[in-house]
Amino acid sequence: MEKNSKPVYGGQAVVEGVMFGGKHHTVTAIRRKDSTINYYRLPREVKNGLAATLKKIPFIRGIVAIIQSSANGAKHLNFSTERYELNPEDDEKIKEQETSKLSMILGVATIGVLSFLFGKFIFTLVPVFLAVLTKPIFSSHLSQVLVESFFKLVLLFCYIYFVSMTPIIKRVFQYHGAEHKVINTFEAGKELTVENVQAHSRLHYRCGSSFILFTVIVGIFIYMFVPADPLWVRILNRLALIPVVLGVSFEVLQLTNKLRNIPVLKYLGYPGLWLQLLTTKEPADDQVEVAILSFKELMRMENETNQREIIKEIL
Repeated sequence: MEKNSKPVYGGQAVVEGVMFGGKHHTVTAIRRKDSTINYYRLPREVKNGLAATLKKIPFIRGIVAIIQSSANGAKHLNFSTERYELNPEDDEKIKEQETSKLSMILGVATIGVLSFLFGKFIFTLVPVFLAVLTKPIFSSHLSQVLVESFFKLVLLFCYIYFVSMTPIIKRVFQYHGAEHKVINTFEAGKELTVENVQAHSRLHYRCGSSFILFTVIVGIFIYMFVPADPLWVRILNRLALIPVVLGVSFEVLQLTNKLRNIPVLKYLGYPGLWLQLLTTKEPADDQVEVAILSFKELMRMENETNQREIIKEIL
């Protein structure tokens, strides 16, 4: 009961740092070239409003959470990339640089959402065209769904593998591992020290990597009930069903997290954990230190906000 009563925190690896999000704030900590730590802090959106209402509705809440996460994550990622390889004494150059016209029109958050949607469209449609090429061999509806899903998995694994070969992404994956280790340490009720954090797993049931894999698995079952011929119908229903697949996959992700301590049922989340073996790497101690600092700063801000809310209620 004690573990379940803990607040739920999420995170994201960025360039040379980690972002953590709580109920009221999101915080990123990055390590600069001179070994100093810089923070980027953002308040969460107002708890009242349409988005807050939609986040209470099963299957719809996942879509809202994904859009908000993409928009918010893009801001934190932009903060880290701006400062990557830039000496701290040159930070003024960031302010002097003119923002691109695209950023001026759309904004960083909107670009983040559009990037996610564009990637999802590519990830959805390319396997469709590849599967159609195999129709002379796999002609049945079920076989086409399975072949299409197979190509999705191949595309996913190849993409992760090849990007992980670049030095910068390898380090991001290490920070991804550090993020999970910190969350696992916190949820285990242990003190956040480098030694304690390093002793925990770099895998976590609520990870976005698991979510991506679940979209493939969930898609198999949903696509069985919709037509695949002719091709234009297949393309349209695949695009139209993206929100459905995302919404159901989010609920599956939440369910596997709730079942992770139950014998036998805990294995439902294992496919996502296996994928995390590719999307996370074992972090170095200095990377874990950055993740700890980011999480502690988030906790400080969350506690301050909670105390202010308690005082308001009393008054």
